[in-house]
Amino acid sequence: MEKRSAFLVVNGPNLNLLGEREPSVYGNKTLHDLEKECLDWASQRKVQVDFFQSNSEGVLIDFMQKHRKSARGIVLNAGAYTHYSYAIRDCIASIDVPIVEVHLSKPEAREQFRHISLLSPVVAGKIAGFGFYGYIMALDALMYMTVSSC
Repeated sequence: MEKRSAFLVVNGPNLNLLGEREPSVYGNKTLHDLEKECLDWASQRKVQVDFFQSNSEGVLIDFMQKHRKSARGIVLNAGAYTHYSYAIRDCIASIDVPIVEVHLSKPEAREQFRHISLLSPVVAGKIAGFGFYGYIMALDALMYMTVSSC
């Protein structure tokens, strides 16, 4: 069995606009700021974290499938795809890597359509409402889940 290397942080649609898009909901920090915070976490733990963002459902699926054997774990913020993408749900269900669903805001406290996650039943866990810190929490969880499998 090949050794799994990096944790992946995968961000879906509109997360490239962090810092501009609805700052009252998502704050003023950018995607680059988020990646820096995750890299600081990784540096302290001497692990690798790689990043990917796409606004395209198929591209997100292709990326996760491509890395399904090499990734140590995935932090996934699928954005609005969380609420209606059966394709991403099926992708997650079909790969053998722990995935933690992350949301910057608390979807259940927002519009009704955001209250349902199609992904929650097939991910290892879900973290929502903690802003950027939710990604660090997810990385910590993945570290804990995968420490014995390295």
